[in-house]
Amino acid sequence: MGYNYSFKDVLERAERVAWRFEDLIGGDKTLDFTKVFMPESFARVSALDFLSEDEGRLLNQIRGHAYLRMFGVVEEFILPFVLDHARSMIDGDDYRVRAYLEFAGEEAKHIHLFHRFADAFAQGFSVKCNVIGPGDAIAKHILAHHPLSVALVILQIEWMTQRHFVESVHDDSRLDPCFKNMLKHHWMEEMQHA
Repeated sequence: MGYNYSFKDVLERAERVAWRFEDLIGGDKTLDFTKVFMPESFARVSALDFLSEDEGRLLNQIRGHAYLRMFGVVEEFILPFVLDHARSMIDGDDYRVRAYLEFAGEEAKHIHLFHRFADAFAQGFSVKCNVIGPGDAIAKHILAHHPLSVALVILQIEWMTQRHFVESVHDDSRLDPCFKNMLKHHWMEEMQHA
C-alpha cells in the first residue's frame, strides 16, 4: 500500500505536532544528573570496565551532551538551506511554500531547544564540555557544496534521527526523562521533514 504525499498533507501533519520549550526543559523540567542520558548502544560505556558506576554515568552524560550539541550544529546548516529553497518558491504553490517555512521554523526551534539544553547542562554538570564549532563556520563549509549533496546529507540526518529514537531511545526506561523527552519531541518534528 502506498501513500500519496502532498505539501498540503505534510503541512497539516506538521501543524499537529506542536510543543513549547517550557514543556521540555526549564522551570520544573530539569535534567536529572543521577541518571544516564544516552542508551548504551550510543554511549558505549559498559565495555569500559575500569570506570566506576558514577564515572560511567558521567561519561554517558558527556556523550549525551555531545550528541545533542551536534544536532544543534547540524541544524545550523539545515535552516539556511531550507530558507534558500523556500525563497525561490515564493510565487509558487502556497502549500509548498508554507511547508518549507514550517520546516525552517521547526529547525530554528530545534536550534533554540539545543541552546537551552546546553545552558541547563552547563548549570548542572561539574565540568565544562565543549563541542566542535563554531556552527556557522561548519554551516558555511557544508553549504558551499552542491545543493543535491547537501539535501542528501540532510535527508540522511533526518532518517538517522528517526531510527535512533525508535530503535534505541523510545523504550529505554533508564534514561533521564527530561533528556529523553527532548529527543522525543525533536524526533516528532523530524518525522515530518523526511
